[in-house]
Amino acid sequence: MIMRARVLLALDTSGGEVDPKEVIATRLGVSGETLRLVAKRFVETGGDVHATIARKKRDLPPVPSPVTGEVEARLIAMACSQPPQGYARWSLRLLEKHVALVEDIPDLDHSTIGRVLKKRNCALT
Repeated sequence: MIMRARVLLALDTSGGEVDPKEVIATRLGVSGETLRLVAKRFVETGGDVHATIARKKRDLPPVPSPVTGEVEARLIAMACSQPPQGYARWSLRLLEKHVALVEDIPDLDHSTIGRVLKKRNCALT
C-alpha cells in the first residue's frame, strides 16, 4: 500500500510538472510497469485513492477443498488397512488408484493424499 501511495504522489500533476516515468521508477525503486499499473488502476477506480492503494477484493470465492473430514477419515482408514494382494505396503500412487475406484470419495492426486497423511502423522509402512 505504501509503495502504491508513493507512486500516486509522484505521479500527481496538481503540484506542478511531473518527472519522467523512468526517473520516478528509479527514485521509488519500482518498475515502469508498476507505475503504469497503478496509474491505470487510479483511472479505473475513478480517482479514488483508497481504492487504488488498497488490495482488490477477490472476484470469485476460493475453491473448496475436496478433502472433507469424512474423506480424510476414509483415506486414513484405507491407508491403515492391509495392502492389496501382491503388494507389501501401500504407496501414494497405489492409494491414488484405489481412491479412484471408490464411488463416494472424490478422485485425489497422490500429492494430496500425501499431504493428508502427513498432516495426521500417518506413515505408509
